Amino acid sequence: MRSFVLVVGFLALVGGCGPRSVLPDGGVELVDAGTSALDAGGADAGDADAGALGDAGEATHDAGDVDAGLADAGADLDGGGDAGAFIDGGLDAGPRSALDGGHGRVHGECFRVPPELSQPTPSYLQVRLDFEMDQYDEPAERPRLTQGAQVMLATPNAGGSSAISEAFAFEVLALCEGATLVKTETQITYLPPTSKKTDILVSIDGQQVGVSVTRAVSFPPDAGYPLTPQRIAFLEGKLDDILVSSANVQPPDRWVKQLLVVMAQGDEHAATLRAAWQQIDAMSKADTVLYVVVTDGPDAPLY
Repeated sequence: MRSFVLVVGFLALVGGCGPRSVLPDGGVELVDAGTSALDAGGADAGDADAGALGDAGEATHDAGDVDAGLADAGADLDGGGDAGAFIDGGLDAGPRSALDGGHGRVHGECFRVPPELSQPTPSYLQVRLDFEMDQYDEPAERPRLTQGAQVMLATPNAGGSSAISEAFAFEVLALCEGATLVKTETQITYLPPTSKKTDILVSIDGQQVGVSVTRAVSFPPDAGYPLTPQRIAFLEGKLDDILVSSANVQPPDRWVKQLLVVMAQGDEHAATLRAAWQQIDAMSKADTVLYVVVTDGPDAPLY
């Protein structure tokens, strides 16, 4: 009986010394939690290429796409707000530090575009891009951006001075939505060739998506951005242009949906954009995703 107890004790000791399981590293990066609610306010219009209207005295802003505004006072972000998002480390990435995306940090809930690609209805999404204390310097800091953004900055577009804002619109989509660059503006084919055009063709979740980019900015920068009929009309015009380019784009460049990315100078601009969006008819909105990027910190190069 004593020998049996010794054997059992020995076996129990051997069983307890087996190898421990090790939890695998997730291999993902956590993007800081985003904003949960928008401040009330208005937004500015101004497609610079089109002689966008700025605030004070409706002054014409410099060339580039300065855009219209919408916003619901204190409106919550669609699909959730204060959620941290996981970003796969290798999305079309150039040299970058962990969460910063190379230049600027994205705040907000990410990966909300893929579920929208199969929906026949329009949607409004919003995130933030914070430059903190680091203003972007072109071209010296170009190598810090994603590969796609670098290609865009090195490639002439169809006109205007909006290259930096378009590159950072792509940067946010690459970091937050997993977008990769397929074609730049002048590489996309249309019939007729004089058709309204989109700014970039990207791939998100394995599907081709058209991306038009514009800006909501006050002129001068400290002017307000109230909702006006002109700003509603400007945003509606951008949405109507998207319908034309979507109808005329040729295979194999055809996309499943378009995003209208608006780089917004502040919370008031985003609020005005949302308010304008709510007043635009369903025909103009179609199935477009309005993707508003509110910029914080030293963001002057974008505007």
